[in-house]
Amino acid sequence: MQLLLIYLAGVTLAWISTGAIRKYALAHSIIDIPNSRSSHTTPTPRGGGLAIVVTFFAGMGYLFTKGATSFETTVALMGGGGMVAAVGFWDDHQHIPAQWRLLIHFVAALWGLAWIGGFPMMSLAGTEVDLALFGYVVGSVFLVWLLNLYNFMDGIDGIAGGEALFATLAAILILQTTDVAADGGSELLMLSVLASGCMGFLIWNWPPASIFMGDVGSAFLGFTLGMFALITAHTGSLSIWVWLILLGVFLVDATVTLLRRIYRGGRWCQAHRSHAYQHASQISGSHLKVTSAVLVINYFWLLPLAFFSTVWSGIDALLFLIAIIPLLILAYRLNAGIVD
Repeated sequence: MQLLLIYLAGVTLAWISTGAIRKYALAHSIIDIPNSRSSHTTPTPRGGGLAIVVTFFAGMGYLFTKGATSFETTVALMGGGGMVAAVGFWDDHQHIPAQWRLLIHFVAALWGLAWIGGFPMMSLAGTEVDLALFGYVVGSVFLVWLLNLYNFMDGIDGIAGGEALFATLAAILILQTTDVAADGGSELLMLSVLASGCMGFLIWNWPPASIFMGDVGSAFLGFTLGMFALITAHTGSLSIWVWLILLGVFLVDATVTLLRRIYRGGRWCQAHRSHAYQHASQISGSHLKVTSAVLVINYFWLLPLAFFSTVWSGIDALLFLIAIIPLLILAYRLNAGIVD
């Protein structure tokens, strides 16, 4: 019951906040104007992802005052997430050079890692591997890549918010079904808070969107989902492999696109319209069809495999490979990384 009440309160707060942010964006001309690299055709206000940040921070503050989250976890998520959201909010208003954004992203990643005790033990072929200090390098690269790929994948209506809502609800379902939730349900409550923020925002962002997420939301979601992967791996409730499976569509599309652009000599750091989901949107002529297709893949292919990777933890890496092979084929068939 507590989980449901927190979720409903969060949805309401995010819905109201997104509406207020939309008015602010319109009044201050914070508008995405379509260009040759855009996947939309109508000028639309951006920055609505701030509502997800506000909702998550309010929820985390409430949980901490009730003793439902630890000080370390709260500081890790709110401190690191706050840095990422702040630079994203600034970039939504006035462009920030990529090197400065990247620097702050790495600082936020190291901050989060330091407060949760570094990179967790990894299970490879049934063997536990402790990366020790090198884990901070691996962990920071993991978090920075995840938050940036999430930014890359936020290009059509509903896809980024829908992916985050799926991942959080799927994690909650797996935790409850397998009865492996750690820390007295703290993880369930925190995941519920993030899910509620995504749901409230999606009411405005579902195709056809009346506001876009902006860097403030996409980078924050990528960072926070990555932190959840590390936190649940530390407690032993969900391995990192589970999260990699759940986020498989985003991981494969963004990674294949980036590597293919580098291989073909493209300016990989420049905005473009060559992701698999963007090609699919052009082919179908519909954001709704592509976003819905991604969710179908998530719920009917990736969720069962993520569940089995928790039940059969000894083969979780193998299940990850099984999960992404069809996605790799699909990404190549949709010419990910190739500009039309």
